[in-house]
Amino acid sequence: MAVQRVDWEHPDAVRLRAAQRAELDARYGSDDHEPGIAPSADDVPVFVIATDATGAAVACGGLRPLPEAVLGPDVAEIKRMYADPAARGSGVAVEVLRALEDEARGLGIRRLVLETGTAQPDAVRFYEREGYVSIPLYGHYVGSEVSLCFARDLDVGARE
Repeated sequence: MAVQRVDWEHPDAVRLRAAQRAELDARYGSDDHEPGIAPSADDVPVFVIATDATGAAVACGGLRPLPEAVLGPDVAEIKRMYADPAARGSGVAVEVLRALEDEARGLGIRRLVLETGTAQPDAVRFYEREGYVSIPLYGHYVGSEVSLCFARDLDVGARE
């Protein structure tokens, strides 16, 4: 597996985000199930994809720095973390997550946060296993009945 940084509009990034959206629509219904402003190239400066041994893109994720007023200084949010169902269990999601953590450290980010949903117990297990802890809902997620939020403090300068 290889993880590489790509533009938000890279064709594989667009395809993987569309697949994620389809999966979330199946779990939550096709209504807009994400509170707040949808991520875009304007506010997600880091986006990565992972490719398998054949070169096919099978996972992705991005980082959106948060305004200091939301959760304090040096905080970024993980956005659009997704692994193709056929690639789950292969370790590719861990590789994407570690790549995002490394990118965050390089930007001086000290804490990563994320939102997932109540209909995604597999994602909850994954983030907890990878050292993320439950935190109160933040920002646009406050008051959401389907949101769960997690965070992990990073040791800036050292890969964990």
